[in-house]
Amino acid sequence: MLNKNHLHRIAEFVVGLLFGLGLMLSGMTDPGKVMGFLDLFGTWDPSLALVMGGAIMVGFFAFTVAKKRTSTFLGGAMRLPTNMDMDKKLVIGSLLFGAGWGLAGFCPGPALVSMADGQPKALVFVVAMLVGMLGFELMDRFVHAPRKAKFNAA
Repeated sequence: MLNKNHLHRIAEFVVGLLFGLGLMLSGMTDPGKVMGFLDLFGTWDPSLALVMGGAIMVGFFAFTVAKKRTSTFLGGAMRLPTNMDMDKKLVIGSLLFGAGWGLAGFCPGPALVSMADGQPKALVFVVAMLVGMLGFELMDRFVHAPRKAKFNAA
């Protein structure tokens, strides 16, 4: 018998599968296509702009509907982002994200799909991404947190 937890897992799987298929069909898992999109002054390929435009439209309408709801379609709590601050971490993270995307031709979602598809370059990217995430967590925990605690205690 399916319980609520099973339904959540099935929904998560279906949404993830749909996301991955969309990335593959749109060309977002092809680093060459991504590089072509980012090459504004060379042989620019505008096709991914249409993909992004479509994603922005879907996101806009989805968030418009979500803001009016108090629970998810499966009955869970609706948790939408509330922080609207643009701080140093956000700006630096955005710059690093863009640099990584431009250098490797991958961002996290397409890299995971490409890695599952057996692309070695994607595996290297995902490992580097995980090392970077771990490095950030360690630095935040052992460098920034003690410094903040010391500053707040003073």
